[in-house]
Amino acid sequence: MITGASSGIGEAAARLFAQQGAAVSVMARREERLRALAEEIEAAGGRVLVTVGDVTAPADVARAVDATLAAYGRVDAAFNNAGWGSVGTPLHETDDADFERVMDVNVRGVWNCLKRQIPVMVAQGAGAIVNTCSTAGSFATGADASYVAAKHAVLGLTRAAAAEYGERGVRVNALMVGSTRTELMEGAMSRVPGLEEAAVARAVQRRLADPAEVARAALWLCGDGASFVTGAAVPVDGGCSAV
Repeated sequence: MITGASSGIGEAAARLFAQQGAAVSVMARREERLRALAEEIEAAGGRVLVTVGDVTAPADVARAVDATLAAYGRVDAAFNNAGWGSVGTPLHETDDADFERVMDVNVRGVWNCLKRQIPVMVAQGAGAIVNTCSTAGSFATGADASYVAAKHAVLGLTRAAAAEYGERGVRVNALMVGSTRTELMEGAMSRVPGLEEAAVARAVQRRLADPAEVARAALWLCGDGASFVTGAAVPVDGGCSAV
């Protein structure tokens, strides 16, 4: 199950997981984009289920989990990737509505997913969950304060869930993602002068990530190769957290 699958990291992950033989269940708000992705995956011989919905709505998440169970019989892995953020607005100038939106998508969205995925995995006796966090979940990155706060909360949820359910076979990890060339990031860079240069300068590799690079890390965390990894904050940031 992959949320935020209509673009960026989620879209790349859906393609990659399907290429590796997983039956994928994709969720996002943009139906046209999801349908196009599903057609591409099916044309390549993959299996895909589409649920149009918003991670901030508990009923939508429940519907996606139920549909995945009905179609495939299990939810072996979940990549809770949907997110939202902004950059360049000082804390004291941030609209309350903008703060609430950032917290709602990033924190409540992950909460809604965890709350409905974990019981399924506990009943199965196994499962792996990956939450998309950010380097902003570890330190202030220059992103808006609301985004930094939200991603710190995502890391907290990840660690708490890993500690609570580790003995019951469920692994929960976070990807601490650096600046990635997604649709959201491209939009921010077009609005904020110097943002791309600043993001590139923070990474020791001096470039932005490709969404597929982040997707490969999620694939590993969801697989047997990461069987003894849980509660981890795995950096996929081009080395920006190393300096």
